[in-house]
Amino acid sequence: VYPQQQDNGDRVIERTQLADVLRPGETQAVIIRTMPNDTAKRTRQYSGTNPPYLAEAAAQLLVDYGVDHLLLDLPSVDREQDEGKLAAHRAFWQYPYAIRETATITELCYVPDHLVDGLYLLNLQTSPILLDASPSKPVLYPLCSV
Repeated sequence: VYPQQQDNGDRVIERTQLADVLRPGETQAVIIRTMPNDTAKRTRQYSGTNPPYLAEAAAQLLVDYGVDHLLLDLPSVDREQDEGKLAAHRAFWQYPYAIRETATITELCYVPDHLVDGLYLLNLQTSPILLDASPSKPVLYPLCSV
């Protein structure tokens, strides 16, 4: 997905962009690969660059569509300097009213171009640490029709 340029210079993944390619109840996990998808993403220093982020409405759409696991190649689903609002995090986890304790967000997940868009089986390995964040190791297996 190409983040949309805003009037203030921000680059945002909008609800409509996700609604155009997803369907309600279709999948439990979504991987968002932002474009352009150069390999420099793997070592890029994002601090102070105001990288792209997810609109709060886009995060809510994922919840509405039944997505429990969000993986993306950005350092955060939220704006780098957002005064602690964490709007997309809060929307995705439905915090503080109906917290989705089994939902996960994997950030800085580089998705190489040889992985084509489509359906995959995801083995999302997480560390058994009771914190607000922990390392994860996503492993994808392509699904083929039988």
